[in-house]
Amino acid sequence: MAHNRSSREWLSPNSNEEDMGLLLAPRLAYFAAVARHEHVTRAAHDLGVPQSTLSRAMVRLEQDLGVALFARKGRTVSLTPAGRTFLASAERALAEVERSADAVRADADPSAGRVAFGFLHTLGSETVPGLIRAFRVDHPKVRFTLVQNYGEAMIERLRAGDLDLCLTSPVPDAPDLVARRLDEQRLRLVVPDDHRLAVRKRVRLAEAADETFVTLEPGYGLRRITDALCAEAGFAPRIAFEGEEAETLRGLVAAGLGVALLPPPAVPRPGVVELTVTAPRAAREIGVAWLDGHPDTPPVAAFKRFLLSRRGRLLTEPE
Repeated sequence: MAHNRSSREWLSPNSNEEDMGLLLAPRLAYFAAVARHEHVTRAAHDLGVPQSTLSRAMVRLEQDLGVALFARKGRTVSLTPAGRTFLASAERALAEVERSADAVRADADPSAGRVAFGFLHTLGSETVPGLIRAFRVDHPKVRFTLVQNYGEAMIERLRAGDLDLCLTSPVPDAPDLVARRLDEQRLRLVVPDDHRLAVRKRVRLAEAADETFVTLEPGYGLRRITDALCAEAGFAPRIAFEGEEAETLRGLVAAGLGVALLPPPAVPRPGVVELTVTAPRAAREIGVAWLDGHPDTPPVAAFKRFLLSRRGRLLTEPE
């Protein structure tokens, strides 16, 4: 067993620092209590453990460190210089553990906990603020950590444990994720207001086959949808610019750099005309995703239920 190893073995150049940390961690509270009381019996009573257990733990701690932490006189003890040095670090470590425990308890609090929520750039101006505003009517103290990014990046952060939930498109299909479709958002062909198609209200996407497109960068869900729709219409788009923001693309369309397939804007943008695409059907699904098997805290579970209750009415689109 580990406690039978000599201090020389523990302190050898080949010893593993992580193993040492795992060995010492459970004994820090015992050590701090003995140091505080300077009496093994009183410390044992305070901790609610047998005195013999506490005495053996302190002996093993000293053996593992290879230094004397206490000067003993009967059941009374006093710290050695090494013990005082170790106590300062032990108290900092215990305080940090307590702060961390307080933080995770606070995050899980049903009424005032925290939700880490990710969403697409295109949902940031109206949809997500509206969702949070509506949710906080019944949960006014719940806190949000918000991440705005493209779909693949948010899925990576879900898997890393940085996010509890994310709104994304396309709706992911992966064995380690749970995803639910919430709504559908129509895409429009956005053209400059002096474009040959600007006098139209509706257009087949094939009519833009000879146009130059401005699009999001590869890796964005909307870019994959754009490429797929153009392929279905019988052409590969000629790309003039690849960006990261839909509204940047809309501005470049207004400047005459090209045309774009985009979701509706939060507010009308001057300089462009937005055309309904009649063929192929141009739309993207918006869904919520989370890590399969990941336990929800009460505030995360409440927000998840809220999002699922908005199925079919997640988006408010201008006509």
